[in-house]
Amino acid sequence: MTVVEIPEEHLRAYPKEEINALPLRRYEGPVHVVRTRKQRDAAIKVLRSETLLGFDTETRPVFKKGRKPNPPSLIQLAGEEDVYVFQINLLPMDNGLLDLLADKKVIKTGVSVHDDIVGLNKLAKFKAANFIDLGEVSQKHQMQTHGLRNLAANLLGFRISKSVQCSNWAKETLTKQQVAYAATDAWVSREIYLAMHDMGLV
Repeated sequence: MTVVEIPEEHLRAYPKEEINALPLRRYEGPVHVVRTRKQRDAAIKVLRSETLLGFDTETRPVFKKGRKPNPPSLIQLAGEEDVYVFQINLLPMDNGLLDLLADKKVIKTGVSVHDDIVGLNKLAKFKAANFIDLGEVSQKHQMQTHGLRNLAANLLGFRISKSVQCSNWAKETLTKQQVAYAATDAWVSREIYLAMHDMGLV
C-alpha cells in the first residue's frame, strides 16, 4: 500500500476565527434551476457525459422537536462547466436522474453523502453507485477537517457562506441567494475532490 505524504498544513485543524478571516468565494459559473421535464431531460443529457460530479442535497429544516426530518427538496450536481439544481419537490426523480445516481462510471462526490442517499431513497428507490464521501476520505488520512466548509478552507484556501443553510428549500421559487448557496456546495465538493486527487488521497 502506498503511503501518502500529506503536508502538515493540511493535517491540522482550522479554527473558526481562521476560516472567517479567509476570502469568501461562491460559484460564479452557469447555474441551471431544473423544475420542468424538458429542463430535466436537457440536464441529464449533458450530465451523462461527465465523469465527475460534485453532489449535494438541500432539505427544508425541521424546527419542532420530535418531528420527522423532511425529505430532500433539491439535488445539486456540478459538472466541469455548469451546475444543475434539481427541484425534486416539484419534479419526480425519473427519466434518467436516478440512472445517473446509480451509474458506476460517474463519480459523485460530497460530504455526508450517506445521509443524503438515505433521504433520497425515501422519495424514490435506487441503488447508489460510485459515491465518494470527502469527509470519510479526510478521516482515513488523519486530517482534522471533515466538513465541507472546513475542507474548503484547508484545501482550497477560501471560505464558503452558510448564511441560508436553514432557509425553506421547499419553496416553489428559490431566491438568488438560495440558488447561489446550493450551486456553491456542489461546485466546492467537486473542487475538493480534485484537490484530494492531486494530493493522491483519492
